[in-house]
Amino acid sequence: MITKLGIKDFFAANYPLPLIDVRSPGEFEKGHIVGAVNIPLFSNDERAHVGTVYVQQSKEKAVELGYKYVTPKLNWFVEQSRKVAGQSAIAIHCWRGGMRSEAFAEHLYSNGFKEVYILEGGYKAYRNYMLSIFEQSFDLRILGGYTGSGKTYILKELKALGEQVIDLEGVAHHKGSAFGAIGETMQPTQEQFENNLFSILRMCDRKAPIWIEDESHNIGRVNIPIIFFRQIREQTVYFIDISKEKRAEHLVREYSEFGNSLITDAINGIAKRLGGQNVKLAHDYLAQNNYFEVVMLTLHYYDKAYEKGVKSRNQEKVFTLSLPEMNHKDNAKSILKFVEQHERNKTYSI
Repeated sequence: MITKLGIKDFFAANYPLPLIDVRSPGEFEKGHIVGAVNIPLFSNDERAHVGTVYVQQSKEKAVELGYKYVTPKLNWFVEQSRKVAGQSAIAIHCWRGGMRSEAFAEHLYSNGFKEVYILEGGYKAYRNYMLSIFEQSFDLRILGGYTGSGKTYILKELKALGEQVIDLEGVAHHKGSAFGAIGETMQPTQEQFENNLFSILRMCDRKAPIWIEDESHNIGRVNIPIIFFRQIREQTVYFIDISKEKRAEHLVREYSEFGNSLITDAINGIAKRLGGQNVKLAHDYLAQNNYFEVVMLTLHYYDKAYEKGVKSRNQEKVFTLSLPEMNHKDNAKSILKFVEQHERNKTYSI
Protein backbone atom coordinates (compact mmCIF):
# COMPACT_ATOMS: atom_id res chain seq x y z
CA MET A 1 0.00 0.00 0.00
CA ILE A 2 1.33 3.44 -0.97
CA THR A 3 -0.13 6.29 1.11
CA LYS A 4 0.32 10.06 1.09
CA LEU A 5 1.31 11.36 4.51
CA GLY A 6 1.13 14.99 5.65
CA ILE A 7 4.16 16.59 7.29
CA LYS A 8 2.29 17.27 10.55
CA ASP A 9 1.14 13.66 10.73
CA PHE A 10 4.68 12.44 10.12
CA PHE A 11 6.03 14.43 13.06
CA ALA A 12 3.01 13.70 15.25
CA ALA A 13 3.95 10.01 15.45
CA ASN A 14 5.68 8.94 18.67
CA TYR A 15 8.07 6.85 16.60
CA PRO A 16 8.61 8.57 13.24
CA LEU A 17 8.89 6.28 10.25
CA PRO A 18 12.31 5.56 8.75
CA LEU A 19 12.71 8.30 6.15
CA ILE A 20 14.44 8.22 2.78
CA ASP A 21 15.34 11.43 0.94
CA VAL A 22 15.65 10.62 -2.77
CA ARG A 23 16.93 14.05 -3.79
CA SER A 24 20.43 14.49 -5.20
CA PRO A 25 23.43 14.56 -2.83
CA GLY A 26 23.83 18.30 -3.42
CA GLU A 27 20.25 19.00 -2.40
CA PHE A 28 20.65 16.81 0.67
CA GLU A 29 23.89 18.49 1.75
CA LYS A 30 22.34 21.95 1.50
CA GLY A 31 19.58 20.94 3.89
CA HIS A 32 17.68 17.82 4.93
CA ILE A 33 15.24 16.57 7.54
CA VAL A 34 17.18 15.41 10.59
CA GLY A 35 17.24 11.61 10.62
CA ALA A 36 16.58 11.21 6.89
CA VAL A 37 18.86 8.92 4.87
CA ASN A 38 19.88 10.02 1.40
CA ILE A 39 19.36 7.40 -1.31
CA PRO A 40 19.52 9.65 -4.37
CA LEU A 41 17.56 8.79 -7.47
CA PHE A 42 20.08 10.87 -9.47
CA SER A 43 23.62 12.05 -8.87
CA ASN A 44 24.23 15.80 -8.98
CA ASP A 45 25.38 15.65 -12.61
CA GLU A 46 22.51 13.36 -13.63
CA ARG A 47 19.95 15.65 -12.05
CA ALA A 48 21.45 18.66 -13.83
CA HIS A 49 21.39 16.82 -17.15
CA VAL A 50 17.76 15.72 -16.74
CA GLY A 51 16.78 19.28 -15.83
CA THR A 52 18.52 20.70 -18.89
CA VAL A 53 16.77 18.25 -21.19
CA TYR A 54 13.43 19.09 -19.55
CA VAL A 55 13.92 22.81 -20.23
CA GLN A 56 15.56 22.61 -23.64
CA GLN A 57 13.69 19.66 -25.14
CA SER A 58 10.61 18.23 -23.39
CA LYS A 59 9.24 16.52 -20.33
CA GLU A 60 9.02 13.24 -22.24
CA LYS A 61 12.71 13.36 -23.23
CA ALA A 62 13.66 14.20 -19.63
CA VAL A 63 11.67 11.24 -18.29
CA GLU A 64 13.28 8.97 -20.88
CA LEU A 65 16.74 10.13 -19.82
CA GLY A 66 15.78 9.71 -16.17
CA TYR A 67 14.87 6.06 -16.71
CA LYS A 68 18.20 5.54 -18.44
CA TYR A 69 20.06 6.80 -15.38
CA VAL A 70 17.85 5.02 -12.85
CA THR A 71 17.52 1.54 -14.35
CA PRO A 72 21.05 0.29 -13.44
CA LYS A 73 20.45 1.33 -9.81
CA LEU A 74 17.11 -0.39 -9.21
CA ASN A 75 18.48 -3.31 -7.16
CA TRP A 76 20.71 -0.92 -5.19
CA PHE A 77 17.67 1.21 -4.27
CA VAL A 78 15.96 -1.82 -2.72
CA GLU A 79 19.12 -3.00 -0.93
CA GLN A 80 19.79 0.41 0.60
CA SER A 81 16.16 0.87 1.61
CA ARG A 82 16.23 -2.50 3.39
CA LYS A 83 19.22 -1.27 5.39
CA VAL A 84 17.21 1.78 6.46
CA ALA A 85 13.88 0.13 7.26
CA GLY A 86 14.34 -3.62 7.33
CA GLN A 87 10.84 -5.06 6.98
CA SER A 88 9.04 -2.11 8.57
CA ALA A 89 7.03 0.69 7.01
CA ILE A 90 9.01 3.39 5.27
CA ALA A 91 8.51 7.01 4.19
CA ILE A 92 9.89 8.66 1.06
CA HIS A 93 10.26 12.27 0.04
CA CYS A 94 11.76 14.39 -2.72
CA TRP A 95 11.55 18.17 -3.25
CA ARG A 96 7.76 18.49 -3.70
CA GLY A 97 6.47 14.95 -3.31
CA GLY A 98 6.30 14.54 -7.08
CA MET A 99 7.73 12.22 -9.68
CA ARG A 100 10.93 11.22 -7.91
CA SER A 101 9.36 10.10 -4.64
CA GLU A 102 6.36 8.52 -6.40
CA ALA A 103 8.58 6.48 -8.72
CA PHE A 104 10.80 5.40 -5.83
CA ALA A 105 7.79 4.45 -3.68
CA GLU A 106 6.24 2.38 -6.47
CA HIS A 107 9.55 0.58 -7.01
CA LEU A 108 9.83 -0.32 -3.33
CA TYR A 109 6.19 -1.42 -3.16
CA SER A 110 6.62 -3.70 -6.16
CA ASN A 111 9.70 -5.22 -4.50
CA GLY A 112 8.19 -6.33 -1.24
CA PHE A 113 7.68 -3.19 0.85
CA LYS A 114 4.09 -3.49 2.03
CA GLU A 115 3.72 -0.09 3.70
CA VAL A 116 5.23 2.86 1.81
CA TYR A 117 4.40 6.47 2.61
CA ILE A 118 5.11 9.55 0.50
CA LEU A 119 5.53 12.83 2.37
CA GLU A 120 2.90 15.08 0.84
CA GLY A 121 4.50 18.24 -0.53
CA GLY A 122 7.99 16.83 0.07
CA TYR A 123 10.89 18.78 1.50
CA LYS A 124 9.31 22.08 0.46
CA ALA A 125 6.25 21.40 2.63
CA TYR A 126 8.53 20.35 5.49
CA ARG A 127 10.44 23.64 5.28
CA ASN A 128 7.22 25.65 5.45
CA TYR A 129 6.05 23.63 8.45
CA MET A 130 9.45 23.87 10.14
CA LEU A 131 9.63 27.66 9.77
CA SER A 132 6.10 28.03 11.16
CA ILE A 133 7.19 26.34 14.40
CA PHE A 134 9.59 29.20 15.10
CA GLU A 135 6.61 31.55 15.08
CA GLN A 136 5.05 29.79 18.06
CA SER A 137 5.40 31.21 21.55
CA PHE A 138 7.93 29.56 23.88
CA ASP A 139 8.71 30.12 27.56
CA LEU A 140 12.37 31.06 27.16
CA ARG A 141 14.83 31.84 29.93
CA ILE A 142 17.83 33.67 28.55
CA LEU A 143 21.24 33.11 30.12
CA GLY A 144 23.37 36.21 29.62
CA GLY A 145 26.91 37.08 30.58
CA TYR A 146 30.11 38.53 29.20
CA THR A 147 32.34 36.47 26.91
CA GLY A 148 34.14 33.75 28.84
CA SER A 149 31.52 33.39 31.57
CA GLY A 150 31.15 29.68 30.81
CA LYS A 151 27.54 29.99 29.71
CA THR A 152 27.70 26.92 27.47
CA TYR A 153 29.03 24.82 30.35
CA ILE A 154 26.37 26.19 32.69
CA LEU A 155 23.70 25.21 30.18
CA LYS A 156 25.04 21.64 30.25
CA GLU A 157 24.83 21.65 34.03
CA LEU A 158 21.29 23.03 33.89
CA LYS A 159 20.36 20.19 31.56
CA ALA A 160 21.91 17.69 33.98
CA LEU A 161 19.69 19.20 36.68
CA GLY A 162 16.60 18.43 34.62
CA GLU A 163 16.08 21.76 32.86
CA GLN A 164 15.18 22.05 29.18
CA VAL A 165 18.13 23.52 27.30
CA ILE A 166 18.93 24.50 23.73
CA ASP A 167 22.63 25.07 23.05
CA LEU A 168 22.54 27.40 20.05
CA GLU A 169 26.32 27.48 19.76
CA GLY A 170 26.42 23.69 19.78
CA VAL A 171 23.84 23.57 16.99
CA ALA A 172 25.81 26.19 15.03
CA HIS A 173 29.21 24.55 15.65
CA HIS A 174 30.54 27.98 16.57
CA LYS A 175 31.08 29.86 19.84
CA GLY A 176 29.91 33.17 18.43
CA SER A 177 33.07 35.31 18.50
CA ALA A 178 36.03 35.79 16.14
CA PHE A 179 37.59 32.90 18.09
CA GLY A 180 34.39 30.87 17.86
CA ALA A 181 35.43 28.51 15.06
CA ILE A 182 38.52 27.32 16.96
CA GLY A 183 38.09 23.71 18.03
CA GLU A 184 34.79 23.32 16.17
CA THR A 185 33.81 21.21 13.17
CA MET A 186 32.56 22.86 9.98
CA GLN A 187 29.39 24.89 10.43
CA PRO A 188 26.17 23.59 8.86
CA THR A 189 24.54 25.47 6.03
CA GLN A 190 21.98 28.08 7.06
CA GLU A 191 19.23 25.73 5.95
CA GLN A 192 20.59 22.79 7.92
CA PHE A 193 21.16 24.95 11.00
CA GLU A 194 17.45 25.79 10.94
CA ASN A 195 16.56 22.13 10.43
CA ASN A 196 18.78 21.03 13.33
CA LEU A 197 17.37 23.73 15.61
CA PHE A 198 13.82 22.72 14.71
CA SER A 199 14.53 19.06 15.49
CA ILE A 200 15.50 20.07 19.06
CA LEU A 201 12.82 22.72 19.56
CA ARG A 202 9.95 20.47 18.47
CA MET A 203 10.85 17.96 21.17
CA CYS A 204 10.66 20.56 23.94
CA ASP A 205 7.72 20.79 26.29
CA ARG A 206 6.17 24.18 25.50
CA LYS A 207 4.56 24.29 28.94
CA ALA A 208 7.96 24.27 30.65
CA PRO A 209 10.78 26.85 30.51
CA ILE A 210 13.57 26.45 27.97
CA TRP A 211 17.02 27.79 28.78
CA ILE A 212 18.91 29.38 25.92
CA GLU A 213 22.05 31.48 25.71
CA ASP A 214 21.86 35.16 24.85
CA GLU A 215 23.24 35.38 21.32
CA SER A 216 23.61 37.83 18.48
CA HIS A 217 21.44 37.23 15.44
CA ASN A 218 24.39 35.59 13.73
CA ILE A 219 26.52 32.79 15.17
CA GLY A 220 29.51 32.59 12.87
CA ARG A 221 28.11 32.19 9.36
CA VAL A 222 24.59 31.13 10.34
CA ASN A 223 21.67 33.23 11.56
CA ILE A 224 19.04 32.44 14.15
CA PRO A 225 15.63 32.51 12.37
CA ILE A 226 14.61 36.14 12.72
CA ILE A 227 11.17 35.56 14.22
CA PHE A 228 12.65 33.24 16.88
CA PHE A 229 15.50 35.70 17.51
CA ARG A 230 12.99 38.49 18.15
CA GLN A 231 11.31 36.27 20.73
CA ILE A 232 14.68 35.68 22.42
CA ARG A 233 15.24 39.43 22.59
CA GLU A 234 11.89 39.97 24.30
CA GLN A 235 12.42 37.46 27.11
CA THR A 236 13.85 37.91 30.61
CA VAL A 237 17.66 37.78 30.77
CA TYR A 238 19.48 36.32 33.75
CA PHE A 239 22.87 37.98 33.46
CA ILE A 240 25.77 36.35 35.28
CA ASP A 241 28.53 38.75 36.28
CA ILE A 242 31.95 37.11 36.66
CA SER A 243 35.20 39.05 36.93
CA LYS A 244 37.22 39.68 33.78
CA GLU A 245 40.26 37.94 35.31
CA LYS A 246 38.31 34.74 36.04
CA ARG A 247 36.87 34.79 32.54
CA ALA A 248 40.29 35.33 31.00
CA GLU A 249 41.70 32.34 32.89
CA HIS A 250 38.80 30.22 31.62
CA LEU A 251 39.35 31.30 28.01
CA VAL A 252 43.09 30.61 28.22
CA ARG A 253 42.30 27.04 29.29
CA GLU A 254 39.82 26.71 26.45
CA TYR A 255 41.81 28.12 23.53
CA SER A 256 45.56 27.98 24.23
CA GLU A 257 45.82 24.28 23.32
CA PHE A 258 44.84 24.97 19.70
CA GLY A 259 48.07 26.77 18.81
CA ASN A 260 49.09 30.33 18.00
CA SER A 261 48.30 30.23 14.28
CA LEU A 262 44.53 30.00 14.78
CA ILE A 263 44.63 32.62 17.52
CA THR A 264 46.59 34.94 15.21
CA ASP A 265 43.89 34.61 12.57
CA ALA A 266 41.19 35.36 15.15
CA ILE A 267 43.00 38.50 16.36
CA ASN A 268 43.34 39.70 12.77
CA GLY A 269 39.62 39.05 12.31
CA ILE A 270 38.77 41.80 14.81
CA ALA A 271 41.74 44.06 14.04
CA LYS A 272 39.62 47.04 13.02
CA ARG A 273 37.64 46.86 16.24
CA LEU A 274 40.67 46.40 18.48
CA GLY A 275 42.68 49.19 16.89
CA GLY A 276 46.20 49.04 15.47
CA GLN A 277 48.04 49.52 18.76
CA ASN A 278 46.08 46.81 20.56
CA VAL A 279 46.47 44.41 17.65
CA LYS A 280 50.24 44.85 17.71
CA LEU A 281 50.28 44.40 21.46
CA ALA A 282 48.13 41.27 21.22
CA HIS A 283 50.51 39.76 18.64
CA ASP A 284 53.48 40.62 20.85
CA TYR A 285 51.86 38.90 23.83
CA LEU A 286 51.02 35.91 21.67
CA ALA A 287 54.64 35.62 20.51
CA GLN A 288 55.57 35.36 24.20
CA ASN A 289 52.79 32.76 24.75
CA ASN A 290 51.25 35.20 27.21
CA TYR A 291 47.70 34.07 26.47
CA PHE A 292 46.23 35.74 29.54
CA GLU A 293 47.14 39.24 28.35
CA VAL A 294 45.96 38.45 24.81
CA VAL A 295 42.57 37.49 26.22
CA MET A 296 42.40 40.52 28.50
CA LEU A 297 42.93 42.79 25.48
CA THR A 298 40.20 41.13 23.41
CA LEU A 299 37.76 41.02 26.33
CA HIS A 300 37.92 44.82 26.48
CA TYR A 301 36.32 44.89 23.01
CA TYR A 302 33.87 42.02 23.58
CA ASP A 303 32.66 43.34 26.94
CA LYS A 304 31.83 46.72 25.42
CA ALA A 305 29.99 45.09 22.52
CA TYR A 306 27.97 42.80 24.78
CA GLU A 307 27.18 45.61 27.22
CA LYS A 308 25.80 47.64 24.34
CA GLY A 309 23.54 44.73 23.36
CA VAL A 310 22.25 44.25 26.91
CA LYS A 311 21.50 47.96 27.30
CA SER A 312 19.34 47.83 24.17
CA ARG A 313 17.01 45.41 25.95
CA ASN A 314 14.11 46.28 28.23
CA GLN A 315 16.04 46.82 31.49
CA GLU A 316 13.05 45.69 33.54
CA LYS A 317 13.69 42.22 32.11
CA VAL A 318 17.43 42.07 32.87
CA PHE A 319 18.45 40.59 36.23
CA THR A 320 22.10 40.43 37.29
CA LEU A 321 23.60 37.70 39.44
CA SER A 322 27.21 38.16 40.62
CA LEU A 323 29.16 34.90 40.76
CA PRO A 324 32.56 34.79 42.48
CA GLU A 325 34.04 31.67 40.89
CA MET A 326 34.13 29.79 37.58
CA ASN A 327 32.47 26.65 38.97
CA HIS A 328 29.88 25.70 36.37
CA LYS A 329 27.96 23.20 38.49
CA ASP A 330 27.69 25.56 41.47
CA ASN A 331 26.86 28.46 39.17
CA ALA A 332 24.02 26.51 37.57
CA LYS A 333 22.55 25.79 41.00
CA SER A 334 22.95 29.45 42.02
CA ILE A 335 21.13 30.57 38.88
CA LEU A 336 18.20 28.22 39.50
CA LYS A 337 17.96 29.43 43.09
CA PHE A 338 18.08 33.03 41.89
CA VAL A 339 15.34 32.40 39.29
CA GLU A 340 13.18 30.59 41.84
CA GLN A 341 13.43 33.60 44.16
CA HIS A 342 12.68 35.98 41.29
CA GLU A 343 9.63 33.98 40.24
CA ARG A 344 8.39 33.88 43.84
CA ASN A 345 8.78 37.64 44.23
CA LYS A 346 6.99 38.18 40.93
CA THR A 347 4.07 36.04 42.12
CA TYR A 348 3.83 37.93 45.41
CA SER A 349 3.89 41.30 43.63
CA ILE A 350 0.93 40.24 41.51
